Amino acid sequence: MEAGGGGAEEEEEQVMSEVHLGCPPYFSGLHVSRFSFSSRPLGSSGGDDGDGSSGSVLIAATSGSCGSPDAVAVDEDGDLVLDRKRRRNKHARSDYHLLTIQHGVTSSLKSVGLQVWKAALLLADFVLHKSFTSSNFDGVTAIEVGAGTDRGADILDNCLANVHNNSGTLKFDEAKVCVRELDWKMSWPPPVGTYDPSYPSLRYLWSADDIEEAEKATVLFAADVIYSDDLTDLFFDTVKKLMSSGAKKVLYLALEKRYNFSLDELDVVANGYTHFRSFFATQEERGDAVDRDEPGLVGRQIDPAEVPQYIREYERGKDLEIWEIEYSPEQKLQ
Repeated sequence: MEAGGGGAEEEEEQVMSEVHLGCPPYFSGLHVSRFSFSSRPLGSSGGDDGDGSSGSVLIAATSGSCGSPDAVAVDEDGDLVLDRKRRRNKHARSDYHLLTIQHGVTSSLKSVGLQVWKAALLLADFVLHKSFTSSNFDGVTAIEVGAGTDRGADILDNCLANVHNNSGTLKFDEAKVCVRELDWKMSWPPPVGTYDPSYPSLRYLWSADDIEEAEKATVLFAADVIYSDDLTDLFFDTVKKLMSSGAKKVLYLALEKRYNFSLDELDVVANGYTHFRSFFATQEERGDAVDRDEPGLVGRQIDPAEVPQYIREYERGKDLEIWEIEYSPEQKLQ
């Protein structure tokens, strides 16, 4: 798959992330949602906790995650959806922040990179938790590997806009965040071009310095990239090449298991997930890893219960997972 525009895309079936269910239906173009978090996760004790036990009131949902001041949310039966608004009191902490995300409300499968998916919010919770409780991510160079469909000026422009929209809130230097096009179908390193931010066609090309910096990275992030076996193949091919180049790297990958009815097995199965798991061994399976088609990658599933929820505007559900995957150098790539 690859991102693309034109009339053919308009005829394709549209998909919608559960994260955007409160957004205006049939909304065309890009929408803005606001996601709130603080340094205290939901359900923590004291002050205004996440379960609403400290003076919360019910109001008609006029913003929710979509942040649209004139949107009123209703369910499929047309009944008004109520949201909780927390009443400030003298004991409440004032460390709440808003992430402003510009996104598509629906998209074709080719452009799902324009939407926000639940696995990305779980990954954000993981990063927030590490940042609040440890120094693991202090000063690191990290690469967000993307979703395979994050190609084309429209999606990359949107990524760049979201970097700009949140630089003030998160207090980071925009100049240190680079948005580049990474086509999983092309071998690493990507071709070097003449980067020029004033021209759309040259805005997302890699320079030699970019590639050198990427190979020095120690952390890779990816969210919701497991939904197509073909893309999973390309993803792991790219990841292996990145992880075997330059500094030692660790990949943190969040996903949502997706189930379909299989005629072969006459059951509802997560075939895409099974294919994903074939690319690496756990520590327990490591003894058999040399017999796998893709040796060298070792993974550990992180219990979501170890990752408190900081971002309020989503429900995790039981099908979200997060994995820590490393490249084991003593097992050589075939």
